[in-house]
Amino acid sequence: MSGPESYGTVRPVKGPVMEPARKTKSHKTLVVDVGGTHVKMLVTGETEPRKFISGPEMTAGKMVKLVKDATRDWQYDRITLGYPGPIVNGHPLREPHNLGGGWMNFNFAKAFGCPVKVINDAAMQALGSYQGGSMLFLGLGTGLGSAMIVDGVLEPMELAHLLYKKGKTYEDYLGLRGIERLGKKKWRKHVAKVVKKLKIALEADYVVLGGGNTKKLERIPPGARLGSNGNAFLGGFRLWEKDHSVLRQFRLIHRRRSASPRISEKSDHPSKSSSPLFGPARSTADQTDPDGALAAQTPPMREYA
Repeated sequence: MSGPESYGTVRPVKGPVMEPARKTKSHKTLVVDVGGTHVKMLVTGETEPRKFISGPEMTAGKMVKLVKDATRDWQYDRITLGYPGPIVNGHPLREPHNLGGGWMNFNFAKAFGCPVKVINDAAMQALGSYQGGSMLFLGLGTGLGSAMIVDGVLEPMELAHLLYKKGKTYEDYLGLRGIERLGKKKWRKHVAKVVKKLKIALEADYVVLGGGNTKKLERIPPGARLGSNGNAFLGGFRLWEKDHSVLRQFRLIHRRRSASPRISEKSDHPSKSSSPLFGPARSTADQTDPDGALAAQTPPMREYA
C-alpha cells in the first residue's frame, strides 16, 4: 500500500474528457458587382468600394484579372459575384447583353482560387433591399435588372426583354438606350408608368428602384422608394451568412421557365409593415450588416484604370 497523499498530489479524474472549444473561422467575403458600365467591389471590413470600367470588351477572364489587380491589398477567402443575366445552378444561363463573351462556361472558382457564389445582380441588390412583405426590385442601369421577394422567397426575374411598347422591350425604354433615344423627360414618364403597371400586375406592396440611373429621376414614382447604393454589397454579404437572422429565412430559387407565379395562401397582399418570416419592417440603415462593412450610404468609389 502506498503512504498517505501529501498536499498538492494530482490524481487522475475518471469521467468524460472535455475537449477545447473549436475556434470558428472568420471569413472575409469579396463582393463583385458586374455591370454594363462598371465593375464594383467591396470586401469585409472595408467601407470604401472600388470600381473599374467594364463595357462591350469586358470578357470573364479580363474581369477576373482586373478584380485581382484592384484588390491585391485586400484579404478574402470567398466571393459573391453579381452577374447581369439569369443564373441557373450557379452558372450564367447566357452571355451578357452589354459585356464581352466567355461567361457561360467560365470556372470562376478556379480563376479566383476560392469559392465563388454567382447570383443575378438585381437579385443580389434585392436581397440587400428587402424590408418584408412583397417587394419588386427594378435596377435602372445600363440595362434593366429585376427581381421579386414575396414573404422571404427571392425570385430572380427577366422582365427586361419582355415586349413593352411599339415592338421594343422594357429595357429599350428604361435602360440606358431609352435615355439616349427618348431624352430624360420622356424616360422619367416611362419609369413612372412601368412602376405603376408592374406593381399592379405583380401585386407588389412596394417597388425598390436601384441602379446608377436613379439619380436622373426628379421625383420618386408613387409606390416606389430608392434603394441605397450599398444594398448590392449587403446582399452579397448576406448570401454567405447561412446563420444570419435575415438570410436564414430566404429560399433562393433559380428561375425555371416552367415555374408558375407564387401566390400567398394567406393573403393576396402581404402587409408591408410586417412579415411572418421577418417581423416588423426595418429601414435599410437599421438592418444588420453581417460583415460590418457598410453604412447607410456608401462613400464615393475609388476608380481604377
